[in-house]
Amino acid sequence: MTSAEPWYQEGLRFECTQCGNCCTGAPGVVWVTEEEMQEIADYRGISIGELRIHHTRLSRGRLTLREFANGDCTFFDGQTRRCTIYPVRPKQCRTWPFWNSNLENREAWQEAQADCPGMGKGELVQLEIIQQRAAIIDI
Repeated sequence: MTSAEPWYQEGLRFECTQCGNCCTGAPGVVWVTEEEMQEIADYRGISIGELRIHHTRLSRGRLTLREFANGDCTFFDGQTRRCTIYPVRPKQCRTWPFWNSNLENREAWQEAQADCPGMGKGELVQLEIIQQRAAIIDI
């Protein structure tokens, strides 16, 4: 492997276990675009204004989904441990765990893996797919 090739050149294993760990926990942000907010509002059958008021907040000059005091995403159902907007979830959620911050080095991947039981398991995701997902949103 040359220095120009990423450490995950051979691919990475990942299979979502639907544990919900990525939807809860430590405070964070789930960035949402206008288009994503409209998709969520349409899916929920509410106005985009209602979505903005009840489900988003401003952070660092951008909109993010709100969290409850316990760290749960506003769209996470704690009883079922499922996302209530799964078919229209934001790009940030769709691309987990293939974020640039997790792919920076092996240590970053292993740190994220500590909270995600699907990382390191399941089918091998090829380099090309990993890079496509990482390019969708820079997290």
